[in-house]
Amino acid sequence: MINMVISTNERNEMITETNAVSFRQNLGEMLNQVQYRHDSVVINKDGKPVAALIDARLFERIRRLQGRFDALCQRIEAGFADVPETKGLAEIDAAIALERRQAHPAGKR
Repeated sequence: MINMVISTNERNEMITETNAVSFRQNLGEMLNQVQYRHDSVVINKDGKPVAALIDARLFERIRRLQGRFDALCQRIEAGFADVPETKGLAEIDAAIALERRQAHPAGKR
């Protein structure tokens, strides 16, 4: 038996949370959930998430996106290599503050 359903995503796929013992006891059922319903299972150990069982197609998408994300991070890092960290963080904070002011002008909250 599965412990608890946490939520559903935008495609109405369930995300189930379970502990390691329950996962081991119900592996076949959870594999079916993932394979046929495209749900996801989060496995907890000592109350903390340690792993996730996800659909193989989703895993492949994540792997492709991870490569693209890593390449983007390297390009950003190279482009700002000469900017001191404190100055870069200050610019980011200022950009966030400006965006928040524009998204929520005073008096319209």
